[in-house]
Amino acid sequence: MTHYSLNMEHAVNINGKNTVLHGFLYIPKKAVGLVLFAHGSGSSRFSTRNQFVAKILNKSGIASLLFDLLTPEEEIIDLETREFRFNVNLLSLRLLQAADWCLKEELNLPMAYFGASTGAAAALIAETKQNHLIQAVVSRGGRPDLAGNCLHLVKAPTLLIVGANDEIVINLNKKALAQMSCIKKLEIVPGASHLFEEPGTLSEVARLTRDWFLDYLKPNGGKRKLDDRASRTKIDKFIK
Repeated sequence: MTHYSLNMEHAVNINGKNTVLHGFLYIPKKAVGLVLFAHGSGSSRFSTRNQFVAKILNKSGIASLLFDLLTPEEEIIDLETREFRFNVNLLSLRLLQAADWCLKEELNLPMAYFGASTGAAAALIAETKQNHLIQAVVSRGGRPDLAGNCLHLVKAPTLLIVGANDEIVINLNKKALAQMSCIKKLEIVPGASHLFEEPGTLSEVARLTRDWFLDYLKPNGGKRKLDDRASRTKIDKFIK
């Protein structure tokens, strides 16, 4: 399937026409799909929250690609000016670059997006350019509203996860959800703030994310028919 060793993390360079993005690729044995992570504003491939979710997905047979949406040069500029972190159209192009790289690397796995904060909007915009390719999207504390007119074009089953104490973002997610016509769901995590720093809340995000992707990632698209409750219960014990 791939020339990358399984059950190992690989530092990769994601080459585009004019940019090179740095990332971490992990493919477990018998992987059922691949999730591309779009981090939030001011974050990177080193995001501890995204790495936590990725590890749970890996243990559930889902490959992960965590990568920087900006080049090192752009990150330096962004730290001073914040010029790029809210440019969701640019960030969506970087997701398209990563998805194209995965195809060229012949990973041969159904793909999905996981977006946090502004990365969620970038993921939804990118999905509308790849309706045939992206099978599911999950947003963690995201700003899907920033996807604007693209929301009604999204076709992939989309899960929006928000903390119960993040009232402003809850309202923004509800408004965005109302504009979407795909399979969609809003999950509100009790006791959680915007960053899901409270005990157990990020584990709940990981569980919801894993279940969504296991439901909708399959070679020919659509919802999985396999009853894998036993394997999910085993992983649940790990993340609690």
